[in-house]
Amino acid sequence: MTDITRLTDLIEPEAKALGFELVRVQMMASEAGDGGQALQIMAEDPATGQLVIEQCAALSRRVSDMMDAHEEAGDILIEGAYHLEVSSPGIDRPLTRSKDFTDWAGHESRIVMTKGWSGDDKGQRVFKGELTGLEGDMVQLTDAKLGGVELPREQIHSAKLVLTDALIAATQPLDTSGVEEVEGGADELVEEEEADD
Repeated sequence: MTDITRLTDLIEPEAKALGFELVRVQMMASEAGDGGQALQIMAEDPATGQLVIEQCAALSRRVSDMMDAHEEAGDILIEGAYHLEVSSPGIDRPLTRSKDFTDWAGHESRIVMTKGWSGDDKGQRVFKGELTGLEGDMVQLTDAKLGGVELPREQIHSAKLVLTDALIAATQPLDTSGVEEVEGGADELVEEEEADD
């Protein structure tokens, strides 16, 4: 099984060297439908909140070179075949870091818990409403049905912003078409595309 924490620790310096911040690193099923796996890296330029295609390609090359160096030294980071996807988080971005829950307060979000949550683990798993911030390790949300709720961050399975007119206006994206696919050789960029979370 792939050690995502270790991969993140190795990828983060490569992103920082280019002036980018990591948003998420995850292994997922390949969207090619070939039964393979993909290493998805989502990053952003702090100045814009996104990456353009050239920035995705630059990060992909750095990560690919780093992983090749590890493999040549006998350190296999990912078992089996995989391809690399580097993308911008997009407008309806995932919320993965503490700062995401404060930076995007005031916008609608969808949060899925690892199990039902109402303070007694028997409540609902999915919450949707206005994100109101982070207090300690508790994410605060005004759920459309329940009103104000506090959710323990360590028990969140996934969280993302919901695409709304207010969010679009707030992000003012450089490129609304997203990141396009780029293909290269085995030792180069294999695939870069915007992930649809």
